[in-house]
Amino acid sequence: MKVKIYTKPGCPYCAKAREFYTGNGIAFEDLNAQDNLKYREQMLELTGGDRTVPTIVEDGKLKQIGWEGRG
Repeated sequence: MKVKIYTKPGCPYCAKAREFYTGNGIAFEDLNAQDNLKYREQMLELTGGDRTVPTIVEDGKLKQIGWEGRG
């Protein structure tokens, strides 16, 4: 499984998503959508314009937007 997590620095929900995937031994690519315009554009295309992070993509398909209570 290929996982991408679109994040922003200092986001506690992003940290929880990273902890979950790391704790379960699942490798992921951490993409800073705040500071990298290319990653932000990719994320917004996947989410239909929703800027909520983390945005999690598994095998090229949107899995969830947000961490607790969303997605």
